Amino acid sequence: MTCKQITQETFDAAVRENIIDFEMEPEEALREAIEQFVSQGVDLHNIVKTVVRNSYENDEERQSHLVLEALETLQKSTESSLVDQMADSLATFTEQCKLDFANRYLAAQKGAYPVILSICNLWQGDKKKLLCALTALSALTEGQPDLLDSEGKELLISLLQDKREELAQTLVVVRILRHCCVKHEQNRQDLVKDGILSLLTKVIKQNLEETELVKEACAALRVMTFDDDVRVPFGHAHEHARMIVLEHNGLKVITDAAKAHLENLGVLSELCATLSRLAVRNEYCQDIVDLGGLNLMLNLLAGSLDNQELVKQVLNALRAIAGNDDVKDAISASGGIQLTILALNRHVGSSQVCEQGCAALSMLALRKPENCRIIMENGGVPVVLQAMKAHPNETNLQKQACMVLRNLVSRTRDFSSAILDLGGETLISQAMVTHRDCEDAAKAALRDLGCKVELRELWTGKKGGLSH
Repeated sequence: MTCKQITQETFDAAVRENIIDFEMEPEEALREAIEQFVSQGVDLHNIVKTVVRNSYENDEERQSHLVLEALETLQKSTESSLVDQMADSLATFTEQCKLDFANRYLAAQKGAYPVILSICNLWQGDKKKLLCALTALSALTEGQPDLLDSEGKELLISLLQDKREELAQTLVVVRILRHCCVKHEQNRQDLVKDGILSLLTKVIKQNLEETELVKEACAALRVMTFDDDVRVPFGHAHEHARMIVLEHNGLKVITDAAKAHLENLGVLSELCATLSRLAVRNEYCQDIVDLGGLNLMLNLLAGSLDNQELVKQVLNALRAIAGNDDVKDAISASGGIQLTILALNRHVGSSQVCEQGCAALSMLALRKPENCRIIMENGGVPVVLQAMKAHPNETNLQKQACMVLRNLVSRTRDFSSAILDLGGETLISQAMVTHRDCEDAAKAALRDLGCKVELRELWTGKKGGLSH
């Protein structure tokens, strides 16, 4: 069901009415307005939920939220070329935008983007001032990729092409580009045409020792492989991943970066996440192994089992490269199956780790009876079933768990009794009933386990032909 929307002005008027007409204190008036709109099914995520300044002191006095006051001062100082005042207003504006999405949304609705972009263009000759303006642009564009226009793209690309070593500036520019590519397919395609993939990989290669910059550039590369814009039926995610690998040597760039940051788990987590997005073809999976990526991942997993975020990303990367059957064998030979089970057992309370762990085991078991034996002998089934028990409402986890159990017995039916003895049938049946998206995977698992299951016939090809 689509949530109702209201304007900021409507919300502010309701708060004001509570203060003036019902003589409520400001905080009580605000709380009452929020409860009122929420009870009516109104989505307030884009509403600034603060009392407008002076709204209860003087009915005639002009009112405004802090972010809009900063924007108005910024506009006036820009028109009057009051540089010092402009810098102060810019800092206040940035601070307000960083508070939450609602402030950023309100500012954008009141025309903040062209103002900030004009200041960026105005201050291109001053490194310090330009950095402040770009920081404001970064804060404004987070969660609002639609703001970016052709002028903004041209400015950002030109700044990234700048030969001078301005690390802080490059970091902010890359961050803006990432913000503007999340959930925006057209921006991604336009920027790829403008050479963004080459620029991002170059940033990583030329700044291997710069922790934050490497992390940010890898995150931006990863976003270029997303397919998350619901407004577009077909994106270029696979094509962009192919270009990063083949045209820009992306796999080597990222594995080299990982080797340069073996002590920084935050960077390594981001690099593993990026590698998993690039393993879209059989040969790319093998290339990651040949470049030392597999050994790197397994060493990370063994040495950082308590780091939940890193474990999740490594398991995700292992799942991705295990799409190649030869890589499955390499993972198994290196003890990767045992490590995966150990990680899953260690973080059984995390639904995300459980989902990625089950997905990795499912892929490793697919078409590989020997891997299935290793999973069975190392306690894989009990921990998968425990994950299902711990997170009954997580659809994707339940689906991946059903797929693991199905793959374990699809070619080796002898394992069925062990899974059934541990209560597998009940948990699979519960997943099938609770989650519609699990139905196919659950039925396949029950069927291969030898359980009674009703397989619906979708179409028999009978009862008439096709009309012309």
